[in-house]
Amino acid sequence: QVQLVESGGGLVQPGGSLRLSCAASGFTFSAYTMSWYRQAPGKERELVADISHAGVTTNYADSVKGRFTISRDNAKNTVYLQMNSLKPEDTDVYYCKADHAVVAGIVYWGQGTQVTVSS
Repeated sequence: QVQLVESGGGLVQPGGSLRLSCAASGFTFSAYTMSWYRQAPGKERELVADISHAGVTTNYADSVKGRFTISRDNAKNTVYLQMNSLKPEDTDVYYCKADHAVVAGIVYWGQGTQVTVSS
Protein backbone atom coordinates (compact mmCIF):
# COMPACT_ATOMS: atom_id res chain seq x y z
CA GLN A 1 0.00 0.00 0.00
CA VAL A 2 1.23 3.49 -0.86
CA GLN A 3 2.45 5.54 2.09
CA LEU A 4 4.11 8.92 2.54
CA VAL A 5 5.15 9.40 6.15
CA GLU A 6 6.36 12.85 7.20
CA SER A 7 8.52 13.57 10.23
CA GLY A 8 10.65 16.35 11.69
CA GLY A 9 8.02 18.99 12.33
CA GLY A 10 7.71 20.83 15.61
CA LEU A 11 8.30 24.11 17.40
CA VAL A 12 11.33 26.25 16.58
CA GLN A 13 12.38 29.82 17.37
CA PRO A 14 12.62 32.50 14.67
CA GLY A 15 15.99 32.24 12.93
CA GLY A 16 16.26 28.57 13.77
CA SER A 17 16.43 25.52 11.53
CA LEU A 18 14.39 22.38 11.01
CA ARG A 19 14.65 19.41 8.66
CA LEU A 20 11.53 17.64 7.43
CA SER A 21 11.65 14.10 6.06
CA CYS A 22 9.13 12.18 3.98
CA ALA A 23 9.59 8.42 3.76
CA ALA A 24 7.84 6.78 0.80
CA SER A 25 6.79 3.17 0.28
CA GLY A 26 4.49 1.12 -1.94
CA PHE A 27 5.52 2.66 -5.26
CA THR A 28 8.57 3.24 -7.44
CA PHE A 29 9.92 6.34 -5.72
CA SER A 30 12.51 7.15 -8.40
CA ALA A 31 9.75 7.52 -11.03
CA TYR A 32 8.07 10.39 -9.17
CA THR A 33 8.58 14.11 -8.88
CA MET A 34 8.47 15.01 -5.19
CA SER A 35 7.15 18.25 -3.71
CA TRP A 36 6.60 20.01 -0.41
CA TYR A 37 3.46 22.10 0.05
CA ARG A 38 2.23 24.09 3.02
CA GLN A 39 -1.17 25.30 4.16
CA ALA A 40 -2.44 27.53 6.95
CA PRO A 41 -6.05 27.42 8.21
CA GLY A 42 -8.35 29.22 5.79
CA LYS A 43 -5.59 29.59 3.21
CA GLU A 44 -4.87 27.83 -0.07
CA ARG A 45 -2.29 25.10 -0.15
CA GLU A 46 0.86 26.48 -1.77
CA LEU A 47 3.87 24.87 -3.38
CA VAL A 48 7.06 25.36 -1.36
CA ALA A 49 9.57 23.34 -3.39
CA ASP A 50 9.82 20.44 -5.80
CA ILE A 51 12.54 18.15 -7.08
CA SER A 52 12.68 16.06 -10.25
CA HIS A 53 12.69 12.28 -10.16
CA ALA A 54 16.48 11.99 -10.44
CA GLY A 55 17.16 14.95 -8.14
CA VAL A 56 18.72 17.07 -10.88
CA THR A 57 16.22 19.94 -11.01
CA THR A 58 14.74 21.90 -8.09
CA ASN A 59 12.27 24.78 -7.83
CA TYR A 60 11.35 27.02 -4.91
CA ALA A 61 8.68 29.52 -3.99
CA ASP A 62 10.03 33.06 -3.87
CA SER A 63 9.18 33.29 -0.18
CA VAL A 64 11.59 30.48 0.75
CA LYS A 65 14.29 30.83 -1.90
CA GLY A 66 17.73 30.99 -0.32
CA ARG A 67 16.46 29.64 3.01
CA PHE A 68 15.01 26.21 2.19
CA THR A 69 16.64 23.31 0.35
CA ILE A 70 14.83 20.27 -1.05
CA SER A 71 16.76 17.05 -1.64
CA ARG A 72 16.08 13.36 -2.14
CA ASP A 73 17.77 10.02 -1.60
CA ASN A 74 16.28 7.50 -4.02
CA ALA A 75 18.14 4.63 -2.35
CA LYS A 76 16.28 5.44 0.88
CA ASN A 77 12.96 6.41 -0.78
CA THR A 78 13.07 9.68 1.15
CA VAL A 79 12.70 13.37 0.31
CA TYR A 80 13.90 16.13 2.66
CA LEU A 81 13.22 19.80 3.24
CA GLN A 82 15.99 21.65 5.07
CA MET A 83 14.56 24.89 6.49
CA ASN A 84 16.94 27.59 7.71
CA SER A 85 16.41 31.16 8.94
CA LEU A 86 12.84 30.32 9.83
CA LYS A 87 10.28 33.10 10.19
CA PRO A 88 6.90 33.18 11.98
CA GLU A 89 5.20 33.32 8.58
CA ASP A 90 6.64 29.87 7.83
CA THR A 91 4.23 28.46 10.42
CA ASP A 92 2.03 26.00 8.53
CA VAL A 93 1.16 22.37 8.04
CA TYR A 94 3.68 20.97 5.57
CA TYR A 95 2.67 18.21 3.15
CA CYS A 96 4.69 15.79 1.05
CA LYS A 97 3.42 15.03 -2.48
CA ALA A 98 4.43 12.51 -5.14
CA ASP A 99 3.58 12.97 -8.85
CA HIS A 100 4.41 10.35 -11.44
CA ALA A 101 6.91 11.92 -13.83
CA VAL A 102 5.43 10.25 -16.93
CA VAL A 103 1.84 9.13 -16.27
CA ALA A 104 -0.50 12.05 -15.56
CA GLY A 105 -2.95 11.74 -12.70
CA ILE A 106 -1.00 9.40 -10.45
CA VAL A 107 -0.61 11.53 -7.32
CA TYR A 108 -0.07 10.70 -3.66
CA TRP A 109 -0.19 12.95 -0.57
CA GLY A 110 1.13 12.64 2.93
CA GLN A 111 -1.02 13.60 5.91
CA GLY A 112 1.07 16.62 6.87
CA THR A 113 3.30 17.71 9.73
CA GLN A 114 2.96 20.89 11.78
CA VAL A 115 5.76 23.46 11.77
CA THR A 116 5.46 26.31 14.27
CA VAL A 117 7.94 29.19 14.33
CA SER A 118 7.51 31.23 17.50
CA SER A 119 9.44 32.73 20.38
